[in-house]
Amino acid sequence: MPVVQVPNIIDIEASGFGPQGYPIEIGFVLSGGRRFCSLIKPLADWTHWSEDAAQVHKIDRETLYVHGREVRDVCEEMNTLLKGSTLYSDGWVVDKPWIDKLFFGARMPMRFFVSPLELILNERQMERWQLTRDRIVRESNLARHRASNDAWIIQETYIQSRDAQSVLKRYPHP
Repeated sequence: MPVVQVPNIIDIEASGFGPQGYPIEIGFVLSGGRRFCSLIKPLADWTHWSEDAAQVHKIDRETLYVHGREVRDVCEEMNTLLKGSTLYSDGWVVDKPWIDKLFFGARMPMRFFVSPLELILNERQMERWQLTRDRIVRESNLARHRASNDAWIIQETYIQSRDAQSVLKRYPHP
């Protein structure tokens, strides 16, 4: 298991939960704290829309057409910012196909890597994950569900679940 002090985290919101879904928002937070978030204007052949997914991410299609950026522009900026980096996803099984779809749609290679967050979590972190995440969500009081906010929550949960371990090592419970 690789040792990662503060991981780069990516989160993707999509038009739907299944294979027809496509990315509508990409957000990430880097180990140094830099954040990125962008809505994505759907390509002409990206037509699937799930109202159930829209209830989760609270983004409507019109917003994507008005405020979304072109697929190629998003991919170019991500490649520039992330070249050679690894970003971790807590939903890799769905996020990876969506990011592949994004770069395929832009007709360009991805110059960074996306890996499952589970690769860098240890068992104790996994045991504490949900309680730590729930507390961070409650305490952060973030007003909007956005991909970059979600990425920050994941990164902060990683840090705090790891740090909780070091405290327990110094002060073990009976």
